[in-house]
Amino acid sequence: MKKVKAMASEEENCENFEERVLKLVEAGYETVAREAIACKRCPLYKSAIRRVIGKGSCNPKVFFIGEAPGKTENETGIPFYGRAGKQLDKMVEYMGLSEEDWFVTNTVKCRPPENRRPKASEIECCKPFLVAQITLLDPKIIILLGNTAEKSYCPERKLEWGVPVEHEGKTVLKLYHPAALIYTASKIEVQRAFIDKNRELWQ
Repeated sequence: MKKVKAMASEEENCENFEERVLKLVEAGYETVAREAIACKRCPLYKSAIRRVIGKGSCNPKVFFIGEAPGKTENETGIPFYGRAGKQLDKMVEYMGLSEEDWFVTNTVKCRPPENRRPKASEIECCKPFLVAQITLLDPKIIILLGNTAEKSYCPERKLEWGVPVEHEGKTVLKLYHPAALIYTASKIEVQRAFIDKNRELWQ
């Protein structure tokens, strides 16, 4: 019985998506961060050391969305802090972006246990924070780093790698997650080709 009640509570917490986003946007970015830090809407908070809100410019051209915080990110509160972060830095440099040009966050703000992928229910509970961040920072383009980011931001669509689309008033581009470039080096040149083909989107 207790388990059923807990599940119902989680479903209730994830309702009223548009209302939650509107309240967050009206309250401003600092409130979005505070609310995310205090959030207990899904079970991920139980194993989180620190919430990983995002890093980068407050006026970005490019808004990157990754999958979820890892062990190092959970400890530091900084997204893309480890090996994947170094690959992201190389990617940003190849794109010709300055520090003022980009922002990065993840589909969820808390690390999933055992580095597993976040569940759909966890992504949905956290999505108002993500959408509020996008609305407030108002980037020129959203870059989805991998399939989990795609499922979070465009759940009803299947995007082609490196092919931009319009989605809810924003230009969206799906690229490989930096971790994929670590494990499959051959994807680095493919990723660079995607970037070269789409440079006008952020320049």
